[in-house]
Amino acid sequence: MLIKILGSSAGGGFPQWNCNCANCRAVRAGTPGFSARTQSSLAVSADGANWVLLGASPDLRQQIAMNPELAPKADDSARASPIKAVVLTNGDVDSIAGLLNLRERQAFSVYASRRVLETLKTNRIFDVLAPDLVARLELPFEAPASIEGAGVKLGLAVEAFVAPGKVALYLEDARAADLGTQAGDTLGLRIIETASGKSFFYIPACAGVEPSLARRLRGASLVYFDGTLWRENEMIEQDLMPKTGSRMGHLNMSGADGSIAALAGLDIRRKVFIHINNSNPVLDVRSAERAAANAAGWLVGEDGMGFEL
Repeated sequence: MLIKILGSSAGGGFPQWNCNCANCRAVRAGTPGFSARTQSSLAVSADGANWVLLGASPDLRQQIAMNPELAPKADDSARASPIKAVVLTNGDVDSIAGLLNLRERQAFSVYASRRVLETLKTNRIFDVLAPDLVARLELPFEAPASIEGAGVKLGLAVEAFVAPGKVALYLEDARAADLGTQAGDTLGLRIIETASGKSFFYIPACAGVEPSLARRLRGASLVYFDGTLWRENEMIEQDLMPKTGSRMGHLNMSGADGSIAALAGLDIRRKVFIHINNSNPVLDVRSAERAAANAAGWLVGEDGMGFEL
């Protein structure tokens, strides 16, 4: 099973178009230790020919151009794509907007929770995905679902589970204490290669590591995990946004309540941070925070980083 990071940044990318934080200034200036990143998404394949996207980033067109394995082959027909399915973990803009890049009457499948499928249904712009060609399929919770698209069985299954999080920002209900969050607004995924049983986890948004999630991840071969912020108040401290990580539905990396501490001791073979915000000091490879994350056994995901299970 082949896994490739198409994009490793949180919403807005790195540098973000309207952000003048120290990190964004550094990457624009070409400062050593910083590299530009597109918005978070993974691609996975059991055979190296047919691919499933985990998330559809707004940067998807650029990501396809940067990854030749996602483009039509020279001997393909006039209309062709190796992208056979897209699996969505939430309804955030940085997870679904890339679907619009996949118009032009191409057959593939979209898998998501009922909540996210309802979001797509109520926003008619997504009808540019030809309904007679693009299947929209509901993911069950806690049960592996075989993934296929364009009439091709892909040799992969997805087990979706509810992850701690919140409803997408543009769907928030300010009158509700939980902002209107319901089960299915934020999912974690276990991707399984059906022939071998090998699997990995993709959890790009997570507000906390509950005991049940820790048990699920124990002994995993590979986990891609929400790396949005280093500190809970990071966005406030940098005068970027008056919101904590908790308010945004993301768990910070550091501290006694952070993801590094929460996933320590779970015997996870490889741990990779994904969905990293432009404010996060780990984006500087020379920083003390990057050193601390690496020392704790974490890799900081980068665009183009690949693994094979």
